[in-house]
Amino acid sequence: MDKFIVSARKYRPQDFSTVVGQSHITTTLKNAIRNGQLAHAFLFCGPRGVGKTTCARILAKTINCENVTPEGEACNKCHSCVSFNEGTSLNIHELDAASNNSVDDIRTLVEQVRFAPQAGKYKVYIIDEVHMLSTSAFNAFLKTLEEPPPYAIFILATTEKHKILPTILSRCQIFDFKRITSADTVEHLEDICGKEDITAEKPALQVIAQKSEGCMRDALSILDKIVSFTNGELSYRNTLEHLNILDADYYFRILDAMQQQNLADALLIYDDINRKGFEGDLVLNGLAEFVRNLLVCKDEKVASLLEVVESFKDRYVAAGKSADTLYLISMLNVLNEAEINYKAARNKRLHVELALIKLCYLAQALQVAGGEAGKKV
Repeated sequence: MDKFIVSARKYRPQDFSTVVGQSHITTTLKNAIRNGQLAHAFLFCGPRGVGKTTCARILAKTINCENVTPEGEACNKCHSCVSFNEGTSLNIHELDAASNNSVDDIRTLVEQVRFAPQAGKYKVYIIDEVHMLSTSAFNAFLKTLEEPPPYAIFILATTEKHKILPTILSRCQIFDFKRITSADTVEHLEDICGKEDITAEKPALQVIAQKSEGCMRDALSILDKIVSFTNGELSYRNTLEHLNILDADYYFRILDAMQQQNLADALLIYDDINRKGFEGDLVLNGLAEFVRNLLVCKDEKVASLLEVVESFKDRYVAAGKSADTLYLISMLNVLNEAEINYKAARNKRLHVELALIKLCYLAQALQVAGGEAGKKV
């Protein structure tokens, strides 16, 4: 049986054109390679799983390629590219600063920099999680980073740029990676599902994209898990079940019950949710996000901020238009207070039910408050 390779490794981009959602960075790097304007030190920063280390490796491979294409991409055929793809290249050195963060580790690195490459044009040093270096290690690295030999290039990668010393930042060309959009994530997942002969409903992939929050590595890990769970068939229902996400249909039903001041239905719906094993704080948080989405739907200018499954969009827009803005804002206040106090509550179920009772009679309370305010005027 062939050894299984997780999708995040199997489909790791091998050239700039296959990097997802970072065209502002890949275009700049390709232009720099074509025009011979490479900096000696780069800092790649941004959230986890968006392609920082991947882009660092592609850059290291491309600048040593013997036949760079006119577009600024590696040929993947020359001896340098082949050795890099096989992991045998001596021109790339990766250091994990999380476990090699002392002055001695940096001194060893500085000693290595003194030796020119035996083959190829550049020796590339990729330092991952560079913010983990100690202050003294940073200081020991300063001089080499500022004036390295002409054949040495440093690529630093970090998720926490604010922890890096200003003296280091000033010596690097800084590239800020952004979170990958849900649309780009879904498109990439569809491509992988096609290659792997996986049957996947688009709503299921949209749920995975939302759950990953812009991190492609997380999205691919979730995909692998669900494929194993469902034996290669991803549906909207089994994806929700595996990720322990509550179907938005429940929130629409709760909203209908509240608008009709039907407390019995609201409590029965919550009981059904509770029997499925969902914790109360997850329900409160999910309902608050649902109400936020309804507020977003009320104005077309901010409708682009709505990130929900496409099949639910029309339903959100209709519900948002029919609900009063003051009512929705008041719902958010009640839910926010309930969520804050959830941890301190002894009886968690009763705490959530009290919030639902308040919400069911919220419209009535607002009318009373409005009437009293009118009398005072």
